Amino acid sequence: MIELQDIHKAFGPKEILRGVDLTIPKGESMVIIGGSGTGKSVTLKCILGLVHPDKGKILVDGKDVEKQDREEFLSRFGMLFQGGALFDSLHVWENVAFRLLRGKLKRPKAEAKEIAIEKLRRVGLTPDVADQYPAELSGGMQKRVGLARAIAAEPEIIFFDEPTTGLDPIMSGVINDLIREIVVEMGATAMTITHDMTSVRAIADKVAMLHGGKIRWTGPVSEMDSCGDPYVTQFVSGSAEGPIEAVR
Repeated sequence: MIELQDIHKAFGPKEILRGVDLTIPKGESMVIIGGSGTGKSVTLKCILGLVHPDKGKILVDGKDVEKQDREEFLSRFGMLFQGGALFDSLHVWENVAFRLLRGKLKRPKAEAKEIAIEKLRRVGLTPDVADQYPAELSGGMQKRVGLARAIAAEPEIIFFDEPTTGLDPIMSGVINDLIREIVVEMGATAMTITHDMTSVRAIADKVAMLHGGKIRWTGPVSEMDSCGDPYVTQFVSGSAEGPIEAVR
């Protein structure tokens, strides 16, 4: 479903991506791991066309992302943002139905609200939450609203950007389980970027290790602990000793 071919990206003299090659099959959940500043978010932004690679090609469903109609292309994606990114001035249901109230996916307001309430139920929130504002909700509830928004338009591809950031261990587990259930249920292709190893084990079918601007290893999550790659081994164990230098 998604293919990155020799992707390079630099900002001024700083090279972020130095030849990223990655394939994400349709219907699979790929998790990209790596330390802060290794280019995980830049990779995601390149796929969405928010950042243009200096070199290389990105294909989605076999088609070059640079040659696709932007609105039609983006309508295939759902996104759960790291910080929630909810609109404070909109009710919860309006946040969830944001894409259903405008553009090519526009639905009548009553229908959009009905879909939003259904999606809120899917992530474990009651209908009365729909008419509240994001500021009235806890961090965990806001994350659920963000997840409901990500799936509201029934996307083929869903991106999860550090989905458990700022959550306690119990709520992180709840969100991980929800993500896994929903991705399987929808048959969606999923890409997650995270450094939370608990999320990796809960969400991933396959894992890719990004370091130094390149994919160092990729394979099934079941082989991650025994893959023998020194970068993966150090990252998974959280050891200070290894090829990954700690930033001081």
